[in-house]
Amino acid sequence: MAQPVLEIDDMHLEFPVFGGAIHAVNGVDLRIEESEIVGLVGESGSAKSVTAMTILRLLPKRDFRLT
Repeated sequence: MAQPVLEIDDMHLEFPVFGGAIHAVNGVDLRIEESEIVGLVGESGSAKSVTAMTILRLLPKRDFRLT
């Protein structure tokens, strides 16, 4: 069986702030196979952009924490 192009299991991401953290992504699972076309949908503020930016490594490393 071929390996997936992308596989994420239970991703949690937080942004450290003074006195704590903002939990932006909570438990994302994603698996994309070769030749698949995928769309990420959800309500406004559901962390679609943050999830995509994390996958593409567009967030500065010092600004977030994967837990």
